Amino acid sequence: MKNLNERLKEVRTEKNISQSRLAKDTGLSQSAISFWESGDRLPSIQAVIILAKYYNVSADYLLGLTD
Repeated sequence: MKNLNERLKEVRTEKNISQSRLAKDTGLSQSAISFWESGDRLPSIQAVIILAKYYNVSADYLLGLTD
């Protein structure tokens, strides 16, 4: 199974969304998104919820708990 940083990048690139666009659409910072996708930092629970809603996937999917 893929881990969180891999899932975040995979979902974003599959939807052809740039980090800057994601930041603008969600109110999250582009630098935070970059850190999360590189695995340097972990997003807060609230950020995971925002991203799951934005991508229309479950938080479990983003966290790598389900496929």
